[in-house]
Amino acid sequence: MIRPNYFRALAIFLCSLSAISSAAAQETPPAKPRARDLGVPFDGTPGPLNAITDVSGVTVGHTTLISGEGKLQVGKGPVRTGVTAVLPRGKDSMHNPVFAGWWSLNGNGEMTGTTWAEESGFLEGPVMITNTHSVGVVRDAVIQWRVAHGQPDPTGYWWSLPVVAETWDGWLNDINGFHVKPEHAFHAIDSAHSGAVEEGGVGGGTGMVCNEFKGGIGTSSRKVESKIGAYTVGVLVQCNYGSRKNLRIAGVPVGQEIPDERAYASTSFSNLDRGSIIVVVATDAPLVAHQLKRLARRVSLGLGRNGSISGNGSGDIFIAFSTANPGAAAADHVVDLKIFPNDLLDPVFAATVQATEEAVINAMVAAETMTGIENHKVIALPHDRLREVLKKYNRLAQGGSTPVRNGIAIELQ
Repeated sequence: MIRPNYFRALAIFLCSLSAISSAAAQETPPAKPRARDLGVPFDGTPGPLNAITDVSGVTVGHTTLISGEGKLQVGKGPVRTGVTAVLPRGKDSMHNPVFAGWWSLNGNGEMTGTTWAEESGFLEGPVMITNTHSVGVVRDAVIQWRVAHGQPDPTGYWWSLPVVAETWDGWLNDINGFHVKPEHAFHAIDSAHSGAVEEGGVGGGTGMVCNEFKGGIGTSSRKVESKIGAYTVGVLVQCNYGSRKNLRIAGVPVGQEIPDERAYASTSFSNLDRGSIIVVVATDAPLVAHQLKRLARRVSLGLGRNGSISGNGSGDIFIAFSTANPGAAAADHVVDLKIFPNDLLDPVFAATVQATEEAVINAMVAAETMTGIENHKVIALPHDRLREVLKKYNRLAQGGSTPVRNGIAIELQ
């Protein structure tokens, strides 16, 4: 027989554990600054998260692989790589395709599955992004994931042509060691979530370099107001492109003002515009495939604002999708669609340009200095010097020496 006092004590103990657990769950790492926190001015109005996940239903997941240091030992490391997954309709993405269109500004890169997206007008499943030599394993892993968790297409036919894109991380990562495995792609899909998106050196962007500063994953969004309704455009980039001399931020020649400690400076290709960028555009505006291809093209203008010339060695490949018109890929009946008027698309185009510009700078601001194979070091864009340069050109958007978000001071690099 157990005494009542025991139950009382047990209840108090369990409540204490619950309180401790709740407090621990609420502890979050210090917020990383984003470009706006540093006073970088941008056009347009972002959504609540200023992220691709402001488009309802879109989720993003990462697997980040970092291990080892020093001399390169192929197959052992150092490892600085990963996988990023963008799911247009969350876990329902496998069974409810979205209208999509893609565009290659410069084709020195890869995005699988795009020939069928072009032909059919639909994107089925996630958009996956990884390093150049891991495209195959990630593509196969997406098919394995679908077989394990999904079902045949509406016609009962088992097949899949996943969309997997890449940028090269071989300056920091043991890229020929093939460290990305199927389970890493599985985890990126399974961990995909709504809400704030992790930026900088995470997921597929772990080992990336942008404008000879540390690059990686970045995101942004814009609200679109039109006479036919309010919509959202969200952008996610994996940026690994560009040369320091061309970098412009808010119209300011930041790359020329901060020329020191360039990545690749000691190489024979140091003066070439090289690398790649993958851009994913999401919207809830009811655009169909040919309109989304037009949207993907506008990414080019956002990159141009930041100084990109899309050099010969750069793979600049973009895909855009719309979460509107659910069920549009039905195989057994005629589907009625909503279509956005072409004559009203200009604000959507503008939102894409603006969000692309900001997403790249967010990636660079969030990224941290990283040392990889052979002790190759890539410095982060220095926040204090960026603010000094913007102030010099009268482009600093907020006063004071310390940026603040939600009433909390943000620590600068």
